[in-house]
This record gives sequence, C-alpha cells and structure tokens, in this order.
Amino acid sequence: MPSLNVTLVSGAPGAGKTTWIRQQAEAEAGAVVYVNVGSGETSVDSTYLAAEATKLVVLQIGQLSDFLKDPSVQIAQKIAECAVYIELGFHIDLYSLVLPENIANCRRVVLLSPEAPQSEWHKWADIVVAGAETRINLSSPHFWRSPLTGQVIDFNSLDTFWYELTAGAYGTIQRAKGIFDISDGRSLYFDFAARERDIGSLELNLPRWLDGRPQRFSGIEIVGEGLDSEAIAQTLESSCLEDRAIAYYQQKIKESLATGGNKS
Repeated sequence: MPSLNVTLVSGAPGAGKTTWIRQQAEAEAGAVVYVNVGSGETSVDSTYLAAEATKLVVLQIGQLSDFLKDPSVQIAQKIAECAVYIELGFHIDLYSLVLPENIANCRRVVLLSPEAPQSEWHKWADIVVAGAETRINLSSPHFWRSPLTGQVIDFNSLDTFWYELTAGAYGTIQRAKGIFDISDGRSLYFDFAARERDIGSLELNLPRWLDGRPQRFSGIEIVGEGLDSEAIAQTLESSCLEDRAIAYYQQKIKESLATGGNKS
C-alpha cells in the first residue's frame, strides 16, 4: 500500500487555492489525488482540474473513505507514494471538520492575501502561503451557486452576462467562476477575482459536445455581497437555448468540421 502524503488546503475566496494545488500537482513525482470538500453538486474546481491537470485523479468526497482504505481502487498503477490534496471551501468551519483517523495528522496549508490580518486561518495552518491580493473585503459574504448541467448557453449572452456580473450589476463580486457549455459544443471556464488582474476565460480540454444536451458538469459559483441571486438566475435562464436551437447549431458545427471549416 502506498504512503499517502495528505495536504488540506484552505483560504479566502480568490486567494488562489486551486491554482496552487495545480502547481503542486505538476511538481509531484508520483500519483496525485484531489478532493474538493464543500462543493456539493457544483464542482467547478473539480471539473476544471480534471480537464486541465491530466496528472490528477479527481475524487468526489463520497469516494475518499474507500480510497484511503485502498488507494488501488482509484489508482491502477503500482506506486510507492501518493500526494492527496483536499481543498476546503472558505465557508467550512475548520474546527468542526471531522477527518478520517488515518489523515488526522496531515499538513494544513492556508492561502491568504499578504495584507490579511491575523485570523482563525493563521491559527489552524501549519503553513501560510502568500496568495493573490484582493481589492474587496466583504463584511457579510454571500455564497451563491447553481448547477447548469444539461444547459447550452448562447455565447454572446454569456459574454454580456459575465461582463455585467463582474462590473457589479448584480451586487459586489469578490469571486466568480463557472463552467459553461456553449452552442458550438465547447466547454468554457470563466474565472474572475476582484484584484488588479482577472483571469478571464479559457476553453477546457474536453471534446466538443455535439449530440443533444450535454451530459457533463456545468455550473457557476459566486462569492459577493448584496447579490441579486434571483436576477442572476433569471439572466442565466434566459441565456439558455431551447432544444431546437441546440440541434440547429450542433448540426452546423458538424457540417463545418466535416468540410474542414473553422473549428471555433
């Protein structure tokens, strides 16, 4: 049975937890496992890492106990060591977190903005990593998320929505990220943090979905203050395409790809 090197990763929204985990995973010599605790059905980080960090084995929280008992359940090859990164949502009470007995003595890492004042995070952590700076400190954070699996969104409407969202049209935004399936079959990852340099969007390393409604994850997560969640939900709903439109666009893309047309 391989030796498990377990690291819990916590910190403020937008500090760069997922990016840091990806960087650590790329530097690991052996197998790497990732688990996100607190994401529920809206697994934006897990889906992003599974698509972009191919070295990672992404597990759901329900699979963690079985993996800890027998890592070969999820990792086929024989290995001497396995690094396990468990990302904790910022909203999780660190001192109420119950861990399996065999990882209770794991390493605890927190990512925080360099100017962050002393907090419970500092007391909990073994290592504090300087994360990204944020321009907004929320007095009453509101965490809103919604799964969108099966929905296909008009790209122009999505682009307009994301601009309005990050500009403050629906409340003060500290952190927003989402994965969206669009009409040409691509899966796009959108990422915003309230700092000098936002991350923008990228196409995930996933095959185009060109046969009906996508049977893969899509969804959105937002951390902010004074969020008009009803308006956000309504805008997203109005941006989603009906079955007839989805079929029309997918057929056009199939024809274009068959004749060697523009892939985008």
